[in-house]
Amino acid sequence: MPINLSFEPLNALGYFESLVQSDTSFPLLEAAICLGQMQLPELDVQGVLSQVDIWQQRLRQRVPQDAAPMARLMLLNQYFFRELGFGGNLNDYYAPDNSFVHHVIVSRRGIPVSLAVLWVELAQGIGLDAAGVSFPGHFLVKVNLQAGQAVMDPMTGQSFGRDELVRMLQPYRAGAMEKELDVPLGLYLQSAPGRDIVVRMLRNLKEIYKSHRYGAQWLAVQERLVVLLPECWSEYRDRGLAHALLGNHAQALSDLECYSVYAHDSVDVDAIGSQMELLRAQLAQSHATRITPPGRQPPG
Repeated sequence: MPINLSFEPLNALGYFESLVQSDTSFPLLEAAICLGQMQLPELDVQGVLSQVDIWQQRLRQRVPQDAAPMARLMLLNQYFFRELGFGGNLNDYYAPDNSFVHHVIVSRRGIPVSLAVLWVELAQGIGLDAAGVSFPGHFLVKVNLQAGQAVMDPMTGQSFGRDELVRMLQPYRAGAMEKELDVPLGLYLQSAPGRDIVVRMLRNLKEIYKSHRYGAQWLAVQERLVVLLPECWSEYRDRGLAHALLGNHAQALSDLECYSVYAHDSVDVDAIGSQMELLRAQLAQSHATRITPPGRQPPG
């Protein structure tokens, strides 16, 4: 895939921010592709979009104008899973590459949410009423058909019945309050907004980078989460912790202070307070070091 220098590294975050300002016409595929600029700052986003457009055009040529939704769905799954060969990366499921659409396009392997972004784009392009579903533990896709709604695994195209979906929910309902147990299955199958899908992709990356203490990568993820969720104070907290890991004491303190003001009733308020005191001490020490004149050199 050709790569150009359309975007300088420092502009990547600004480009992403410009895409996600409004939910009215949220460009899901483009925003998801832009996450790849965290890994490859010079990524040609438009080039990746063009590759998907080529697949879209080829698929459209195969679909008769009067084809019923079920026929369109079968053609899509044949093309996506068999001909293009997309599927889950079960051998290295937690690799960061699985969340980057540009890499998934090349490797043909990903995780449910990254595969769903591509699958839904192609589905909507051939007239299917398709959407992603932010199901607990496993991102799904769904299509409205004449006979009802089909809910599928974006890694395989397998369709799930009601009983299977209920079983998939059981681990997440264990220990839930009685009111939560009464939540209808349909509420778990609502269409996920584009913003929520990109947030889920970023939080998958966040867990990987945070657990491995990859500070720079974690910070890049947090910058985008704060852009997407400007009133989710826990993301400011985590951006502050990423800054602290990198030794950016002033930025870390600023974010943690923001969190302490707006999320003052959180259970971790004492731990964050201790972290802030440590950062203030480190900043004071750094400031004292800068203003103390060098010692006199001994005669020689």
